[in-house]
Amino acid sequence: MSDANNNDELLSLGLAMMDEVYGPGVSEMTAPVADYPFPGETIRHLFAQIWNRPHLSVRDRRLLVVGVTAMLGRPELIETQVLGGLRNGEFDDAQLEEMALQLAFYSGWGNTTAVWRGIQAAKKIFADETAEK
Repeated sequence: MSDANNNDELLSLGLAMMDEVYGPGVSEMTAPVADYPFPGETIRHLFAQIWNRPHLSVRDRRLLVVGVTAMLGRPELIETQVLGGLRNGEFDDAQLEEMALQLAFYSGWGNTTAVWRGIQAAKKIFADETAEK
């Protein structure tokens, strides 16, 4: 297989996985920047080759990402992951509350404040999305 064909295949696979992880339509927003190095590698490597690996489900991988992201104190990244999980039916409110409590003891109360903000923002967006339907 030529490098061009392989790149096209990885691009398609990565974009499809992005939609699976974050919800339909995400790939449409991302595809136009796929020729740039950083987003291109994110699509072709992270989503096509890492998120697609066997042995861990999308939900398993998402929980790992949320745990690591909690240490960064970045509510907008938590929001992205939680919103994807809500769209996929991976979490309910009780699980999200429990997630925040569990993370508080491992990532610190200050970092979990950011997790809490991200969870609340994702829940609001999801509620707005589902109310529109």
